[in-house]
Amino acid sequence: MINVLTLIAGHGGEGLDSSLVFEVRGALRALGAEVGHARWLSPEHACDLDFSELDPREADQIATRILEGWNIDVVAQKAEGRRKKLLVADMDSTMVTGETLDELADFAGLKDHIARITARAMNGEIGFEAALRERVGLLKDLPEECLQKTWDLIKFTPGAHKLVRTMTKHGAYAVLVSGGFKFFTAKVRESCGFHRDIANELIVENGKLTGQVGDTIIGREAKLATLNAVSAELGITPELAVAVGDGANDLDMLRAAGLGVAFHAKPVVAAEARVRVDHGDLVNLLYAQGYTDDEMVE
Repeated sequence: MINVLTLIAGHGGEGLDSSLVFEVRGALRALGAEVGHARWLSPEHACDLDFSELDPREADQIATRILEGWNIDVVAQKAEGRRKKLLVADMDSTMVTGETLDELADFAGLKDHIARITARAMNGEIGFEAALRERVGLLKDLPEECLQKTWDLIKFTPGAHKLVRTMTKHGAYAVLVSGGFKFFTAKVRESCGFHRDIANELIVENGKLTGQVGDTIIGREAKLATLNAVSAELGITPELAVAVGDGANDLDMLRAAGLGVAFHAKPVVAAEARVRVDHGDLVNLLYAQGYTDDEMVE
């Protein structure tokens, strides 16, 4: 079989019933596909269906239509090269559950105002660089200690550590690239086990934020450039990379990666990304690569 369809139940639902798998398998066969039997990656939670004689995009559409209303994510792709050698991940609302800049702004009493600007930028309504400089400018004179106080409030997305640790154990290289700030990405890198983190630099003088960021802004173009550059360093093509993010500034790298995953993404991103995780956590990226529960690292 040259293609694989992966069905993954989200958490908090009823799991992945074998009757649903049987229904999807039957629908693929009705369209002329040759379909293998279900191969369970996680009992009653995630399974693979190998298939041929049908385009993965069409298989994805069929399965998604059948499973509409169910708490199940669908990934259809070529079987060859599905286990990736590079992970490039966004941080805010991807590896961690919130937006670190919005949380930092709470210490200046500006969380709601800055969060509105963030939402517009992540939906692609305004330019990322201008939005970043505007938001940081509003935080001028905020005490540097608020960075650590913000970090103390940040929570990791379920599956974040397992995703990075499992992939790196199996030989992949992991890069965290964020439009956020180096203070936070360094901590996420260390906790999860990323090899490298790339982010914006907040300028601090005399123990206070100056309201400025470093000259080089890590945004949409820089994220794509990171994917391409690290792929070249590793001697692979972006086809052997998995990229994950939620905002408009992630779209280019999601399109370029072999497995580009829109993770609980903003509408503009969800509409354009070929692979979406709408129901599960970051472990779904491992199931999408064919990892079984026994192969995963906590």
